[in-house]
Amino acid sequence: MQRRWLNERSTHSPRIYAATPTRSADRKEGAYLVPYFILLLLIGIPLFFLELAVGQRIRRGSIGVWNYVYPQLGGIGVSSLMVCGFVGLYYNVIIGWSIFYFFQSFQNPLPWAECPIRKNGTQAIVEPECEKSSATTYFWYRQTLNITSTIDETGGLNWKMTLSLLVAWILVCLAVIKGIQSSGKVMYFSSLFPYVVLFCFLVRGLMLKGSVDGIAHMFTPKLEKMLEPQVWREAATQVFFALGLGFGGVIAFSSYNKRDNNCHFDAALVSIINFVTSILATLVVFAVLGFKANVMNEKCVVENAEKILGFLNTGVLSRELIPPHINFSHLTAEDYSEMYGVIKTVKEDSFGQLGLDPCVLEDELNKAVQGTGLAFIAFTEAMTHFPASPFWSVMFFFMLINLGLGSMIGTMTGITTPILDAFKIRKEILCVVCCIIAFLLGLLFVQRSGNYFVTMFDDYSAGLPLTVVVILENISVAWIYGTKRFMQDLEDMLGFRPYTFYYYMWRYVSPAILVVLIAATVIEMSVSPAGYNAWVEEEGSERFHNYPPWALAMAYSLIVVAMLPLPIVFIARHFNLVSDGSNKLSVSYRKGMMKDISNLEEQDEQRFILGKNPSEAPSPMPAHRAYLGPGGTQEMTNTNYGTSTKTGYQNIGSPESEL
Repeated sequence: MQRRWLNERSTHSPRIYAATPTRSADRKEGAYLVPYFILLLLIGIPLFFLELAVGQRIRRGSIGVWNYVYPQLGGIGVSSLMVCGFVGLYYNVIIGWSIFYFFQSFQNPLPWAECPIRKNGTQAIVEPECEKSSATTYFWYRQTLNITSTIDETGGLNWKMTLSLLVAWILVCLAVIKGIQSSGKVMYFSSLFPYVVLFCFLVRGLMLKGSVDGIAHMFTPKLEKMLEPQVWREAATQVFFALGLGFGGVIAFSSYNKRDNNCHFDAALVSIINFVTSILATLVVFAVLGFKANVMNEKCVVENAEKILGFLNTGVLSRELIPPHINFSHLTAEDYSEMYGVIKTVKEDSFGQLGLDPCVLEDELNKAVQGTGLAFIAFTEAMTHFPASPFWSVMFFFMLINLGLGSMIGTMTGITTPILDAFKIRKEILCVVCCIIAFLLGLLFVQRSGNYFVTMFDDYSAGLPLTVVVILENISVAWIYGTKRFMQDLEDMLGFRPYTFYYYMWRYVSPAILVVLIAATVIEMSVSPAGYNAWVEEEGSERFHNYPPWALAMAYSLIVVAMLPLPIVFIARHFNLVSDGSNKLSVSYRKGMMKDISNLEEQDEQRFILGKNPSEAPSPMPAHRAYLGPGGTQEMTNTNYGTSTKTGYQNIGSPESEL
């Protein structure tokens, strides 16, 4: 018997959710791709296959699954739910930003194409904050976020972002209630549209000046960077987010698959598609970053050339220092580099007082914007140089909204499925209540200082808790339940035995890598100052600030709250303070069972009318082996609703899977 949604079936949802990059605006660089690929092979694919298989075998949400595998570690599912909640809170804010930019894109020229002009009496001057940064940066920080200078200054609610967040939660609520599987055309469009947009952006991006420099920078190996623990931590976090590991959504979606579905093929296919998508997106990103780096480098050359002209006119520098072939009206980056080298050599003693910048393209590429600024600063600036720029902007932000909704459906499923399994409540009511509560809590992120809290939640609420959740999932199956036993279950379920590669990954390699990642994360959090990049209006740039004590306490409390269910559930069940929940049938399962029993009675009645003996009717249940208890020798039975079903304690085979 297959599990059912209350409203719709979702047999292919693992592919949709896992292929949706949650962190679509993260940094990717040459030194990052190699660790990402290695970790995808060593922990991504094996653990993604593990989650798919566990969900498909037990046919429950994240909480019910781990109650069956090992009840004392049932807190894994609750921690997954907490992480989903934290991520959903701030991630939907990003969708709100995309919605705001989407509607702003229906203008020609785009509102971030040029700096605004301020009238000062009879004079018209460029807005100083914009002049010191750029038009797209100014529009992001001032027109969109209207950001404060520190996290201590709340600044009140930003009504534009508040309205955008409300629209985002309404869209998410409707999408979760209706389900993307309810329309095949919608599913195909939402899956293929991002690839079309990315490919178009890649073709157009390659036509931009400097795009080749960005792509060359992407594929240039940087061994010194690869030795930094932070690069491996970021790569691991990206693997978790890209495949949905630890969120509970993969388990929830796979629990609706057919029992004999080839989840091994699903795991391999989704991982390959995910990696190819990452490469495609990275090419687009670095093509745009290469263009932006060239623009910023040219701006640097112009500003410093004006300084040199000033020094020449005032006699600080001799004109003999300037090579004769250099023309200041058509100064290239190579000409400036040559001139800079001559002045630095001759004026070695007083060179520092001149305040000249080297204007090296490689430096601009290395400090390229990342995180949310990648989508809302770098890409918006590139689109201003496209012909028909409003069209490209509409397509780009519509793609971001589409990707964001796909990720949020998976995140919300990781929250709602365990609750629906445990309580008798309508899915529609639960979704509406969750969205209302989330919107109210999300008002924290639409204050003028809200961007700083988005950064805090992104840094602290998911990374370490996700890694802990994933390693406990791995240990529960590989060491407590038993890898050999699990491989045998997979052979019974799939009809073939998975490769030995998975045995060694689950049992030794993946746990060891995750332990190293946890240790590296804890060490870095201990030695590195915790802080954020604050926008300084007077300078038109960002400056790193340490978190004040209250913000630091809030950041660490996110980690504690996300992981607190783990020790609480362990202690409570170790001392038998609460039921282990391993033999409790989920609400959705009981509904499905009663429906199948009703169908069976109707079939028997029809056969009786036709003169057939009901006992001759073929059983709707597939043949299965007797279910064994934890010792593996004694069959355990439980009678429910007049039907004999097999149940077990600490066993991967649940009543649902046996049916």
